[in-house]
Amino acid sequence: MPYVNTLELVREAEKHGYAVPAINIVDPLTIGAIVRAADEVGSPVILQTSVKTVKSAGADVLYAAVRQAADKASVGVSLHLDHCPDREVITLCVEKGWSSVLFDASNRDLETARRETAEVVEECHAAGVTVESEIENILGVEDGVGSDEATHAYTVDQLIEVATETGTDMLAPALGTAHGQYKAEPVLVPARVKEIKDKLDIPVVLHGGTGLTDAQFHEFIDQGVSKINISTALKHAYMKSALAYLRECEAADKWEPVKLFAEVEKASEAVLREFAEIFRSAGKDGNR
Repeated sequence: MPYVNTLELVREAEKHGYAVPAINIVDPLTIGAIVRAADEVGSPVILQTSVKTVKSAGADVLYAAVRQAADKASVGVSLHLDHCPDREVITLCVEKGWSSVLFDASNRDLETARRETAEVVEECHAAGVTVESEIENILGVEDGVGSDEATHAYTVDQLIEVATETGTDMLAPALGTAHGQYKAEPVLVPARVKEIKDKLDIPVVLHGGTGLTDAQFHEFIDQGVSKINISTALKHAYMKSALAYLRECEAADKWEPVKLFAEVEKASEAVLREFAEIFRSAGKDGNR
């Protein structure tokens, strides 16, 4: 299946009662591994890049790797810029061919967030790029973006008003989750998803997914979530698989970089397979 727009994937997920795994990749190794695993289990997939990843690996390298992987796959694959408050990076990714962007305006006051989100939507839509909007801050810091303190919280009516006025395509509201590892049991509000969707036909995105139980994921999906972000789980799989292999190398005094890459790829594939099953996206091809 060709490289597709993110909105196509999440709208299909809405119709069929599942959520698309949105996995934060970090390099071409993880891009290839995640897409291969998605193809094997028949799950559409959204590959997400942080601002740090774009700056580290380079937009051209990431886009080329995604297109190469997507062109070989039979499932829907899209490329998403995650948590970006930097308008210049959004412009860069739009120009390079990203499928969608998350304009993170959670560090702005409401009126500034409203105005700038509208500007980003206008820019992106002119290029056929989908926009996800976040104006409330979801707790936790991810790749240097975010806050551990709640600074902006709004009513559902305010969220809908801004989404409607700006023309944003997807909404990332605060749902009681947090980025990173949970230090205490989260107080989740899945009913807020249904409240939003009862008032506005807009895909709702769940951030801070790593650490939730299967039952908690299912409740969010049943309430209408159609895109779920996973970042921390991939980071842990990547680093821990590398660490375990390097310890083996040290013990045997044999050093094989290519085998290290294979361990990272295997661990990354396992992340996609796990969440595709939980999110009920396995067996869906993103084109039904």
